Amino acid sequence: MPELILASSSPRRAQLLSQVGLDYQVVIPDVDEAVHENELPLDYVARMSRQKAGSVAALFENQKTALSEKTALSEKIVLAADTVVVIDGDILGKPKDKSDAITMLQRLSGTTHQVVTSVSVQCQSKVETTLVETNVQFRTLSHEECTRYWMTGEPKDKAGAYGIQGLASIFVEKLSGSYSNVVGLPLTETLALLMKFGVECLPLSAEESIFQREVTQHG
Repeated sequence: MPELILASSSPRRAQLLSQVGLDYQVVIPDVDEAVHENELPLDYVARMSRQKAGSVAALFENQKTALSEKTALSEKIVLAADTVVVIDGDILGKPKDKSDAITMLQRLSGTTHQVVTSVSVQCQSKVETTLVETNVQFRTLSHEECTRYWMTGEPKDKAGAYGIQGLASIFVEKLSGSYSNVVGLPLTETLALLMKFGVECLPLSAEESIFQREVTQHG
């Protein structure tokens, strides 16, 4: 029976998967997340999610190679994602410090920006990727608000220096698209992708696994 692997260190992605009843193991990928020169945001997130999935999938493939062919190993379905905040074509990553965070928040103030997530799923050599974009409109923020928000500690590990699921929810005037995408993992699109690999989040009975009983082998 295949096992679902979440290739991410994000507690928010883990919480979202748990929210829909999926069982999974967390393996943190080791990839260089630097943006290439002149790389477009959509190209960047797609590359990142595929590299994250590929790096973790390779770990398990190496384990299989090292073990005897007689050793039974379940297949691993690796799920990875990458999310960026984009404004005027520029990628806003995680803030370096207080000044950087306030600069980001002031830039988002009173404007509409995009949150883009790429989700990749890999099993053996088969990889599928989907892109999801959500428009988020912020109300006008004062410099003092941005400073006080930084002092809460919430923006420090968030792309764009905010977390919509937390205190920053009071900044949002309008949202068009997937809310869970802004949190870090678009659930509808992610589950649609996982279903192509045999993962089912709504079992027919309580006794059934989250995976279909018969799963097509992907090569």
